[in-house]
Amino acid sequence: MTALLAVDVGNTNTVLGIFQDGELTAHWRIQTVAARTSDEYAVLLKTLLDMAGFPWKSITAGIISSVVPPAVFGLQRFFKAYCGGAALVVGPGIKTGMPILYENPREVGADRIVNAVAAFEEIKAGCIVVDFGTATTWDVVTPKGEYLGGVIAPGIQISAEALYEHAAKLPRVELARPGKVVARNTIQSMQAGLVYGYAGMVDALVERIRAEVEYPARCIATGGLAALIATETKTIEATDDLLTLKGLRILYQRNTNP
Repeated sequence: MTALLAVDVGNTNTVLGIFQDGELTAHWRIQTVAARTSDEYAVLLKTLLDMAGFPWKSITAGIISSVVPPAVFGLQRFFKAYCGGAALVVGPGIKTGMPILYENPREVGADRIVNAVAAFEEIKAGCIVVDFGTATTWDVVTPKGEYLGGVIAPGIQISAEALYEHAAKLPRVELARPGKVVARNTIQSMQAGLVYGYAGMVDALVERIRAEVEYPARCIATGGLAALIATETKTIEATDDLLTLKGLRILYQRNTNP
């Protein structure tokens, strides 16, 4: 039995997934630590795999998407030491099957390309991917399957931390739906601003994107906070927390299959 280990390294969290015969059989979310060593990855992954009842030695291939360049070093040493060889890294030179129309394609984050590839593979039409990560991003794909460009804004968690750090009397709050927009205490007032405010920003930007591209564009959301925000929007039509992992599997196949 062989398996593919897909790793998506974000600024805050790292998502890992095991694929067997093209199917995602297990996945985990851990904190991103740029300086984590190969041996630390081995201990951590073996523990997670054992908990899932998954055989450690079955991992024979890997693919990495990272927006934290220093983290790739430890991951690659892990793959070389414990999985029989280096993993494929999403970056310049990789076959994506998707033309990049950005002025400088190298500026586009690896996770954004992976998400765009996965969304277009699923929808087969023009689409917008909203990713709720450390930053919130909107990525636009044309009906021809081209990466057109997108939007970047501060993530919800960043905004919440900024309120706590820069306003002396405001507390750190849980990101949760307060129930009402007009709140009657400080915590719920902050939650209303964060949740409903970001929902409104998502809708406003998706509507502007659709008006600008002048073709139908379905909107799909991903990221750790997608489920919280998507239900409060009018424009997000589907959510998929595992979109990036699915995109990594697609890219691995495109770069290894004849």
